[in-house]
Amino acid sequence: MKLVLIGAGQRGMIYAGYSDPRVEIVAVVEPHEQRRKVAAEQFNIPPERQFESVKQWAGLEKMADAVIIASMDLDHYEASMLALDLGYDILLEKPISPSPEECVAIQQKANALGREVIVCHVLRYTQFFSEIKKIIDSGTLGKVITIQHNENIGNFHMAHSFVRGNWRRADLASPIIMQKSCHDMDILSWLVGSNAKRISSYGDLTFFKEENAPKGSTERCIDCPVAADCRFDARKAYLPIRGQWPATVIGHDQTEEGLLKALETSQYGRCVFRTDNDVCDHQVSIIEFENGVTVTFNLSGFTNKMYRTLKIMCEHGEIRADDSANVIEITRFASNMVDGIQQEVIRPAIVSGGHNGGDAGLMADFLDRMDPVDGKQKKEDSRSSIDHSVESHIMAYAAEQARLSGEIVDINQLKQELLSKLPANSMLV
Repeated sequence: MKLVLIGAGQRGMIYAGYSDPRVEIVAVVEPHEQRRKVAAEQFNIPPERQFESVKQWAGLEKMADAVIIASMDLDHYEASMLALDLGYDILLEKPISPSPEECVAIQQKANALGREVIVCHVLRYTQFFSEIKKIIDSGTLGKVITIQHNENIGNFHMAHSFVRGNWRRADLASPIIMQKSCHDMDILSWLVGSNAKRISSYGDLTFFKEENAPKGSTERCIDCPVAADCRFDARKAYLPIRGQWPATVIGHDQTEEGLLKALETSQYGRCVFRTDNDVCDHQVSIIEFENGVTVTFNLSGFTNKMYRTLKIMCEHGEIRADDSANVIEITRFASNMVDGIQQEVIRPAIVSGGHNGGDAGLMADFLDRMDPVDGKQKKEDSRSSIDHSVESHIMAYAAEQARLSGEIVDINQLKQELLSKLPANSMLV
């Protein structure tokens, strides 16, 4: 099966590098020369199949079965629409687009042309979240009443990706709740088994701004006189993990000398309190779903590690889950405070690969749909089809609008507003 890689950054290279004998990467589209060169060498792509822009590639005849689109958020729409016009199926990195109108336009075109668009909501493919979904759907704890869900971004991840990195500004990429947490909106909708009804949201950029910079600090860590006392010193962030993410994002040369040189000029060497970032470093959302389930969702850059925790409160018991510990604890309610409680601890199977096996699960699903066993096309929807995935993006968009306006956003009203701007055959409702 022939694939074209559009966007040879970290995520694109993970998907393209998935080990499967059916896969052949036949072309790469990447504006960054070094990343394009690395991809071409890894996948043995000839010079005539290496492109700087989507328009260069789209000007040629169809050369593959499907495309992997893992370019920057704002570039997804153009690449997706061109790929669909050319007859390609798509594996599309999240977010689909920062714009809900563009999300729906991609959905409509894919459905009209009968093409597959699978969105990279990799959490649906993890053993951890699949096990939680199985517990809920079994009905043994009764109906879900309310959920507390936390996305703990990790302070070093926050500083790398959303203060110094490509997703530091909403106008360059997406608001953080769209870019980072459309995953969580998707998981919540999936676990609850319902669309959202209304949402409110509160948050701000509180810490990572100049007024909190250490006294005497400078624009760059490399020559900062107070760097020794700052945990965000770029040398502390990247040099001890040379050859690993996120140091590998800084540059191809992972020697200490190479990283230090990159930190002299790149955005990753800037003081975290003196960049041009504007996305929230913390945000809380309250969601009511159409089936009556209520959710509080908290994303925060003020945690020591990257992980997700959930407390799911049902009619007859509760589920507590921590994906970093790979532990799901089920408690069935007792009649009083002295009787023994019934508890069960589940440790889902550990699967190697990114996102606790979610990356591999997504790729396996995508490839099986493109190249079905025994030549029989799968009839059921993919777990992360475009039709499923648009809902999470509308939720994230609504949350950001609620945060900015201070008002509760009615999701169905928002959908109707979107529909008024789109062709009548939209599948939003």
